[in-house]
Amino acid sequence: MKWMKFRIRTITDAEDIIISELYDRGLEGAQIEDKVPLTSLEKEQMFVDILPESEEDDGVAFLSFFVEEREDGSLCLGGEATETLGCETPGGEATESETMNGGATDKEGVLAIIEEALLEVRSFMEIGEGTVTVSETEDIDWINNWKQYFHQFTIDDLLVIPSWEEVKEEDRDKKILHIDPGTAFGTGMHETTQLCIRQIWKHLTPGAELLDVGTGSGILAILALLYGAGHALGTDLDPCAVDAVAQNMQANGIAKRDFELLIGNIITQREIQDKAGFEKYDIVTANILADVLVPLTPVITPCLKKGGVYITSGIIEGKEGLVTKACEAAGLKVLEVTAQGEWRSVTARKEYE
Repeated sequence: MKWMKFRIRTITDAEDIIISELYDRGLEGAQIEDKVPLTSLEKEQMFVDILPESEEDDGVAFLSFFVEEREDGSLCLGGEATETLGCETPGGEATESETMNGGATDKEGVLAIIEEALLEVRSFMEIGEGTVTVSETEDIDWINNWKQYFHQFTIDDLLVIPSWEEVKEEDRDKKILHIDPGTAFGTGMHETTQLCIRQIWKHLTPGAELLDVGTGSGILAILALLYGAGHALGTDLDPCAVDAVAQNMQANGIAKRDFELLIGNIITQREIQDKAGFEKYDIVTANILADVLVPLTPVITPCLKKGGVYITSGIIEGKEGLVTKACEAAGLKVLEVTAQGEWRSVTARKEYE
C-alpha cells in the first residue's frame, strides 16, 4: 500500500481546529509534531522506557495526514472509493476532481481541500505559515515494519528470539525466551530490561510469587516463570499489553493460570491494588522511569512479603538517588545500585521486623 503525505506547518494553538476542519472534509488520523511539554498524565501514559528529549516550545506545529494512493494514482479519503466530479478551490474556481464523499481523486484535489480548510480557520484565528508540503511513501506495513530491526540476541546464556526467526543449531543448548513485543514495549534489548533480568536471576527462588508493574510484552514475568517462579501478575496501563502477553505466553508454553494481567493504574486505582493483593509477593519488578517509581514505591511496599525484593529500572544516570530515597522513605533497605550504559537499576528489600 502506498501513501501520500500532506504536512501542514501551523502553530500549536490552531492544531485542534485545523484537525477538526479537515476531519469534516474526509482527512482523518492526523500525526502531530510539536514541542509542547508533556503533562504528568501524558508522561505516565507513555509506554516506553525512555521519555523523548524535548526542545523548548517555539509554538510551531506540524500536522501530517496520510492518504492512500491506489495503483491507478487516485487517492482515497476516509476509506471510500473516489469518483471524478469537479471541485471548487477556496477562491471558487473549479479544479478537475472531487469525490462523492468530499475527498479528491488526485494530489491537487486534496491540496484544494486543505487550502479551503486553512482559509476557513485563518478567517477567525492565527494559524502561522499555513504552508503545505507533499511527499510519497513506498509500500509500508505500518504495524509490522519494526520487525526488520529486531533479531535474536543473547543475554549471558539466555537466547531471546522473535517468532519469525529460527534457533540456530549452535544455540539449541541455551535457555530460550520467545518474545514478540508487537505494539507493547519489551524485547529485552534495552539496557534497563537487561538490568532487571540480571537482578531477577540473582534473587529468584523456586515457586516465587512475582508482580511486574508495567509489564508490556510480559518479558520479565515470563522469564521469571521460565526460571522457576510459581506465579506472576502483570499490570499495565496499555491495553495493547493484553494481546502481546497472551501471544508471548503461548510462544513460551506458559499456562494462563500462571500469569495473570490487570489493565489499570496501580498507583492511583485502589481496585487494581486490591486485586494485586498485599504482603503477597517475593519479587516486584518495575522497569518504568524514575519519576514514576517515586510515587509507585510507597504503593508497592505493602504488596511485598517481609523479605521480598523490589527490583526497579528505567532510571537514567543521575536520578538513581530519587529512587533510593523513595525506597528508604517507604521502609525498604537498598541492597544495591547496578549500572549498564547510562542506565541504573535500584534493588531494595522489605526487611523482617
